[in-house]
Amino acid sequence: MTTILVTGATGTLGRQVAERLRTGGADVRALSRRSPSYAADLRDGKGLDAAVDGADAIVHCATSPRGGDDRAAGHLIDAAKRAGVPHLVHISIVGVDRVPLGYYTVKHRVERMIEDSGIGATIQRTTQFHDLVLSIVSGAARLPVLPVPAGVSVQPVDSGEVADRLAALALGAPAGRVPDLGGPEVREVSDLAGVYLRATGRRRRVVPVPLAGKAYAGYRSGGHLSPEHAVGTVTFEEFLARRHRRAG
Repeated sequence: MTTILVTGATGTLGRQVAERLRTGGADVRALSRRSPSYAADLRDGKGLDAAVDGADAIVHCATSPRGGDDRAAGHLIDAAKRAGVPHLVHISIVGVDRVPLGYYTVKHRVERMIEDSGIGATIQRTTQFHDLVLSIVSGAARLPVLPVPAGVSVQPVDSGEVADRLAALALGAPAGRVPDLGGPEVREVSDLAGVYLRATGRRRRVVPVPLAGKAYAGYRSGGHLSPEHAVGTVTFEEFLARRHRRAG
């Protein structure tokens, strides 16, 4: 039986990756700081050696927008090398090398760390998840008007489709940087905000707001998009409808 360690296994993506690997017959180690079986802390490396020992592959889904992804990756890489793990699958973001955002810069650094580690690696970049777009527009909808960044489009992808891809990659051989996985449509954030309002029956005026800075310019120029790899199939409308059915 193939043994696969999944970091970030309690998160939106990692939980689904673990489920799919178990369904496929793998022995899954769900890594978290509070795991009853594989408790480990990527922030300082405590518990990692025991968690990675005997693993055939690692799927690295753990991340923190607050920073420290490069330190966490360093601890994971060191433990994987000590244990002789032959395959490390890493989820990254389209545009980490094009949009000058601090979080992206760190994610790109992690890519290079993994590529230079000597471990057999597979790196999958994706566009933003539907969940992230929903979080942004639903949070903004708490205001009397709904502000969105002017002139910015996104290409949201379903996290379940990303989980399918990562599970398949983890069960295969190291493949290096694989083709991007983008959502099915490139759409302006203002358009998706309207979709959210109609789906939830809320009434707000959507207000495009021009922003400043190089990161905003990078988003306006589409550095985070991958229209040539629009292989996802679930639209934002379908994502919202599915969430509504589950909530009901």
